[in-house]
Amino acid sequence: MLRPLLLTSAIALALGACDRTPTEPPMPNTATAPAAPAQVENPLLAASTLPFQAPLFDRIQDAHYQPAIEEGMRQHLAEVRQIAESAEAPGFANTIEALERSGALLTRAASIFFAMTSAHTNEALQAAEQALAPKLAEHADAIHLDPELFARVKSLYDQRAQLGLNPEQLTLLEHTYDNFVRAGAQLDADSQAELRKLNSEESSLTTAFSNKLLAATKAGGVLVDDVAKLDVLDEATIAAAAEAAKADGKHGQWLLVLQNTSQQPVLTSLKNRDLRQQVMAASLERAQKGDANDTRATIQRLAELRARKAQLLGFENYAAYSIADQMAGTPEVALKLLTDTVPAATARARAELAKIQSVVDAQGGGFEAGAADWDFYAEQVRKAEFDLDAEQIKPYFELDRVLKDGVFFAAEQLYGITAKERTDLPVYHPDVRVFDIFDADGTQLALFYLDPFQRESKQGGAWMGNFVEQNGLTGDIPVIYNVENFTRPADGQPALLSWDDTTTLFHEYGHALHGIFSKTTYPSVAGTNVPRDFVEFPSQFNEHWALDPKVFANYARHYQTGEPMPQALVEKITRARTFNQGYATTEYLSAALLDMAWHTLPAGDAKKDVEPFEREALAKYQVDLAAVPPRYRTNYFSHIWGGGYAAGYYAYFGAEVLDHDAFQWFRENGGLTRENGQVFREKILSIGHSRDLAQAYREFRGQDPSVEPLLEHRGLK
Repeated sequence: MLRPLLLTSAIALALGACDRTPTEPPMPNTATAPAAPAQVENPLLAASTLPFQAPLFDRIQDAHYQPAIEEGMRQHLAEVRQIAESAEAPGFANTIEALERSGALLTRAASIFFAMTSAHTNEALQAAEQALAPKLAEHADAIHLDPELFARVKSLYDQRAQLGLNPEQLTLLEHTYDNFVRAGAQLDADSQAELRKLNSEESSLTTAFSNKLLAATKAGGVLVDDVAKLDVLDEATIAAAAEAAKADGKHGQWLLVLQNTSQQPVLTSLKNRDLRQQVMAASLERAQKGDANDTRATIQRLAELRARKAQLLGFENYAAYSIADQMAGTPEVALKLLTDTVPAATARARAELAKIQSVVDAQGGGFEAGAADWDFYAEQVRKAEFDLDAEQIKPYFELDRVLKDGVFFAAEQLYGITAKERTDLPVYHPDVRVFDIFDADGTQLALFYLDPFQRESKQGGAWMGNFVEQNGLTGDIPVIYNVENFTRPADGQPALLSWDDTTTLFHEYGHALHGIFSKTTYPSVAGTNVPRDFVEFPSQFNEHWALDPKVFANYARHYQTGEPMPQALVEKITRARTFNQGYATTEYLSAALLDMAWHTLPAGDAKKDVEPFEREALAKYQVDLAAVPPRYRTNYFSHIWGGGYAAGYYAYFGAEVLDHDAFQWFRENGGLTRENGQVFREKILSIGHSRDLAQAYREFRGQDPSVEPLLEHRGLK
């Protein structure tokens, strides 16, 4: 079956704090990847012979991907045509299940290819991606707009109540029919022709946006020629900046590379205000400098295309189209979720700013605190109010210990699973590690790849994906990867994580668990193939265990002495949990509301000048706080212009309601226990989208989710 992976460059399953934003230079949009050498067999054309079909990274070359994907499309279309032209009467097995079995080569090659264009890209891969984007869009249209195929699907859908299907089969049939309708299967011929053009252009533009942003983010790094200006960054950060400059050919200097979000980590400790302002300006203004990497014209056209597409399909705007098959259902529901929180969030942010300004004034600063100053002075407020220094806790969060004694330990305590590292499988970069994941009875559940460190060939943020998806038809177990962008330590130094990094590691493994525990028959409804406002639920839920007393005590140990973190410091972290939540909530809401503003524009009114429209939208929703820029400004909002979250960034907040409410159930029922973990595994993590998820949640929780635990967690009550 044609799944979303084949139509986008990779789906980011990421926490707001670790969202993807590209950092690699663009390649010519007209280029085509070189053909695979005739004398070299293309390993993508057949299933991998490695355990569980793990990718043959020691044999796959850049030139193999495009030919394999193109051959995969050819084979897939032939398989689909055979289904559509079958002389047999439509049945579930010969139509819906047959579609699920189709496209094996395309799925295999595209899964690995898009993982590489996100995690380890280069000129050849970007050129291939640009060439393939419109072809993949045309391929999807060729299937969804096939009248004979749709007639078979519709005939089954119309008589679904009489087919004797089990709940998963019925859900899959309904999803399949809905996907065809949403793709334009019921439009007339002229409208379908226009839709094909819109889809092809949109796919090319989303790839172009990503390539431009890759280049703009890399070029936006701030070069420093005097180490004294880096006061008071820690030694590890300074060493990393020196290595980044050296890698860029700037010996004896320091390069502060941009992260994907508006705020930059170095601003927490950077004393030099001029340099802070330079870093913030570089972040906010990337991709809008009027050069080849400027994304604004691309954004304008994407907004136009999406609004027109929605209109063709009978929707008032793109948000209405996009959210119709999500749990929220309508833009109004999503907007209410966001706007209801704005007053409390902005009031809290203004109170936080007042405290920051009082510190500036007490030090004789003589200036009004702005966005570039927030993190630097907020850290001083944190120290004053909670006696907590972010640098003080890093020595207790060494990457390998957090992974094995924290993330894996929590999963073992909850679900009985264990992880064992293996070194016999090829990887795509030396940083990557591979683990076998075993169930409590010793059965292998999955392979898990971890790619932890930032590099120039990797897009920013953190995400999860599948090299191989769980498939009950074939018996395939999942081969899953997590990608992060932690600061690479200098040679010989330990990888020490911040608290945000630590929760990110738990978050992304929560996505992995959603895939690992998948237990469905059909791959289209397996694992994380769920609505956007549900997909972040398991990952955000898994963050809670980072601070569980039993888990925390097991991993929070000094990297040099092995001593556990002093209880007094643990208590400071716990007390400071709601610190700066006004800022964090407001910056998120600003970005989510910008997304909604762009995608609620009607056709004919969607081409807007980016900066004025952004200012007006922030003012309209009353989130225009100068000191709190959106987590993503329009020009570098990769989720909505280059990824799969258009009109869907609200989903993080929607899923957060679920995750805090679910954690409240755990608190009410004894917390971290195998019994509780098994219930959550069976009722939430294993079901994919094989049934109605709102009903599944009610059956787990015993009631609809409440927003109260979320508000309490964020300190907004």
